[in-house]
Amino acid sequence: MNVAVYPGSFDPVTFGHLDIVRRAAGVFDRVIVAVLANPRKTPLMGVEDRIEVIHRSLQGMAEVPSDRIGVEAFDGLTVDFCRARGARFIVRGLRAISDFESELQLAHNNRKLAPEVDTVFFMTALEHGYVSSSLVKEIALFGGDIEGMVPAAAIEHLRRVPRPS
Repeated sequence: MNVAVYPGSFDPVTFGHLDIVRRAAGVFDRVIVAVLANPRKTPLMGVEDRIEVIHRSLQGMAEVPSDRIGVEAFDGLTVDFCRARGARFIVRGLRAISDFESELQLAHNNRKLAPEVDTVFFMTALEHGYVSSSLVKEIALFGGDIEGMVPAAAIEHLRRVPRPS
């Protein structure tokens, strides 16, 4: 069974992320969306909220087989999480050339740490290439319209986050 891990903060999950999950599900037998629970960072949404938002967002995607997609929290090295789940692949999305440099370095480091785990890149769909979680958070915090960038479940959670004064 070909298992892939799609790691990230997903704070919040975007339509670009969901597009990568959908496409990865067409390639791998099982895809685990691994939500980073990094105690050294302060995300806008807690890890449990991010997991809930991803679950709710995936339920609305008929083309994503729910029995082949998992969503779990993790902390530590991605390759250690992959080994623990029997995953031989890490899935990453690329939006622009600027993403490629940092992702290539990360992929090489992961390969050095775990030669049995390969990184596979999916190019983000053109219509999602301008969207990043960081940009979405900033727009949401200042009351901007984020429809079309993130699923409804993410919008609901982001509306509850206090705005800066």
